[in-house]
Amino acid sequence: MSSPSPGKRRMDTDVVKLIESNHDVTILGGLNEFVVKFFGPKDTPYEGGIWKIRVDLPDKYPFKSPSIGFLNKIFHPNIDEASGSVCLDVINQAWTALYDLNNVFESFLPQLLSYPNPVDPLNGDAAALYLHKPEDYKTKIKDYVKKYASPEVLGEKDEDNMSTSSESSLSDFSDDGDAAGMEL
Repeated sequence: MSSPSPGKRRMDTDVVKLIESNHDVTILGGLNEFVVKFFGPKDTPYEGGIWKIRVDLPDKYPFKSPSIGFLNKIFHPNIDEASGSVCLDVINQAWTALYDLNNVFESFLPQLLSYPNPVDPLNGDAAALYLHKPEDYKTKIKDYVKKYASPEVLGEKDEDNMSTSSESSLSDFSDDGDAAGMEL
């Protein structure tokens, strides 16, 4: 009987650490494919929002960054509104095997939502609003949170007592049931 490769052990360890750090994780096909419930960062217009983030770990993880995508809609200059793809070129270039999955949800995504880069947008409308009408930008984000990412829309009772979503309900969060994510 052969033992798992070092990369596979690291993948398994990182997913278990993510679950143990109180992130709500729904495993899809195996430990390399899952959905994480992500809460909007405090003191941003995204606060109060809940997003389902699909994560796909490549075979060469952690030496190759994970692919991530938002399954429910979000308004942000660096996230494609239609597909949920995330433009994180800077992080992809900076990714090293020293990072783990907790970094994605506790640092990278909160930083991205708090400090968008409107110079390299995937959503030109969001970038233009951010640059030229910041109050309208914040209002539109809050409208999206209410419409697509609120506990009521997601069928959650409240933020402190959330139920785990099932795989069959994931199609509710994207048009085609498959989120296209970009690598970090």
